[in-house]
Amino acid sequence: MIKFWMYGIFCAAVAGAFWTVLWQVIITMSFIISTGTGLSLEVGPAAITGLGGGLFAIYYRSPNAVFRNIAGCIVIFILLCGSSSMNLFDIDKQFLNYKNLSTFLIIGTFSWFTIAATISDLKPQIQKRYIIEKFYLRLLWGLGLVMFILVVVVPFYIMILTSLKSQQSLLSNPLDLSIDFEAGMRELLRSYIELFTDYSFGTLLLNSAIVSIVTVLITLFFSIPGAYAVAKLKFPGRKWLSSSVLLIYLIPAIILVIPLYAVFSQLGLRNSLVGLCIVYPATTIPVALYMLRGYFAGLPSELDDAGLMDGLSRLQIILKIAIPLSMPAISSVALYVFMIAWNEFLFAFMFLDDIKLFTLSRGIVSLNSSEVPRQHLMAGAVIATAPVLFLFLWFERFLVSGLTTGSVKG
Repeated sequence: MIKFWMYGIFCAAVAGAFWTVLWQVIITMSFIISTGTGLSLEVGPAAITGLGGGLFAIYYRSPNAVFRNIAGCIVIFILLCGSSSMNLFDIDKQFLNYKNLSTFLIIGTFSWFTIAATISDLKPQIQKRYIIEKFYLRLLWGLGLVMFILVVVVPFYIMILTSLKSQQSLLSNPLDLSIDFEAGMRELLRSYIELFTDYSFGTLLLNSAIVSIVTVLITLFFSIPGAYAVAKLKFPGRKWLSSSVLLIYLIPAIILVIPLYAVFSQLGLRNSLVGLCIVYPATTIPVALYMLRGYFAGLPSELDDAGLMDGLSRLQIILKIAIPLSMPAISSVALYVFMIAWNEFLFAFMFLDDIKLFTLSRGIVSLNSSEVPRQHLMAGAVIATAPVLFLFLWFERFLVSGLTTGSVKG
């Protein structure tokens, strides 16, 4: 049986068609959304162009990388122009349509470099198994990139553009998300300014920050010693506790809301941030304990023995040995808990009635009304997303740092 999928020429054609169609869709949609230009998604011509670009990439191996890249971009650009039904001239057929040509040029450039990188190890004939596996893994990575762009980047991109629009432009053409930079920065940021001046978004941010930070502190205060005890100490019921710590998540949150609502109302904690600071840790401590338990179990036992021999108590071992070595895990747990508390809506919706006590997620829902302009809702969503995004980017350096390297010296 001929294994055609192991031939370099077949892989090059597949990679060419895949990447060219991908960039055709992404770049064309970006132009349509950001400029309001009427462009068509021509997937068929893009696939044909990609086939030709892939074959050119695998057969043309110039020793001059710069010349090869320029030639590849030009080839795909010409193939796109030749296979597309998009008009390359204006209505009078006198001048070039630079919007279409610029789109083709950008698509050709991105397509060529991704095709060349994907098939860099391939030759036209049949390839070894590990080379083929490496190639298809790169394609899967590209598919993951597509899903990330479509599910995360594009909605966030549309959300930002919509938040910068005026009410008049949205009413006149809701699908036109082009930005009028001539209106001035204050006009573009009018939705954000009005959220803080008219809708008390500063108070909502402060409430969410207080609840989230307190939730993180309470969660870590209980989960760190609890996880250490489950991982390192021997006591009756240890195995049962270790395996059943996540059983609380078998109960839907909506079932817990009703009894908690009644209890908190009687205790006078329903319409207060204190009530949320009690409920949130109860839902985050189990998963935090479960995550930290696995990490503490991986720490060398020799470190605990050395600490005990030096006269340290268990609490001192946790503070001076376990926590410093576990900062990457603790940072990831803290970020995870913060995101849960920051984005939580159900309990905030049920427990809070006073608008001055609303958290950010509760306040954004109140913007989803016919009386509130749509761009204000999008601006509120951007404000709610940005802090968590920046926090994740800042915490990333802790998440990728070394774990216990060098902690035990033999």
